[in-house]
Amino acid sequence: MIQFFKKNQIKKLNVLSKAFNNYETIPRKYTCDGLNVSPPLEISFIPNEAVSMVVIMEDPDAPINTWQHWLVWNIPVTHHIEEDAIRGIKGLNDFNKHFYCGPCPMSGIHQYVYKVYVLDCLLDLNTNTKRKELERAMSDHILAYGELTGYYGRHSNDLFASNN
Repeated sequence: MIQFFKKNQIKKLNVLSKAFNNYETIPRKYTCDGLNVSPPLEISFIPNEAVSMVVIMEDPDAPINTWQHWLVWNIPVTHHIEEDAIRGIKGLNDFNKHFYCGPCPMSGIHQYVYKVYVLDCLLDLNTNTKRKELERAMSDHILAYGELTGYYGRHSNDLFASNN
């Protein structure tokens, strides 16, 4: 997948969660089969010149295109994003919702990527902004980037289906 920014021009963030480890199963609580709340995120190596943050959660294994589950920008700079408590402006995801819609694959196991960006500005975008517009607006303002990847399958015959 081609990124919309040049990785060598930005710093690397470390993104973790107390709820699940990178490349492991996302607990049911954070999916459509559970409470459908966003997981806690821990971010380190944030540059001192940071002004705001962006979080995008997507499913690159969706049948047609990468599916956007969550878009939030103008998040105050923080090392701890609490469960279901993110502040910022929420954009329009591919469910046509302005809130977190957790993993909910129709079949099989999908990967879900929580992308965190640190920007040198606040973005002036309306709440109906979708991913491509958001990426275009922030592309020249990214100071640092990191991601956390988890997996989720909804059916008992899926190899890594979550029982959490």
